[in-house]
Amino acid sequence: MSKLTKSQIVESLANSTGLAKKEINNVLVEMAGLAYKEVKKNGEFVVPGFGKMVKVKRAARMGRNPATGAEIKIPAKTVVKFRLAKVAKEAVL
Repeated sequence: MSKLTKSQIVESLANSTGLAKKEINNVLVEMAGLAYKEVKKNGEFVVPGFGKMVKVKRAARMGRNPATGAEIKIPAKTVVKFRLAKVAKEAVL
């Protein structure tokens, strides 16, 4: 089974909603842009029934270089994670 491409997603949504492909594409682009802005500004972006993107601070920690086995210090950093909604998990699993 192959993954859906963006154009396949746009086509499927256009067929099921009756909207033009260009309109669907614009909605997807705007939603992605809004998600990025909201996560940067407020730390999270929720898509009801699907999940949410959250900004998470990772603490500094000790790691190991797999090639040499030497211990290295991994600095603290901020990452973005996606947490799937319970409804979506139950629908898929």
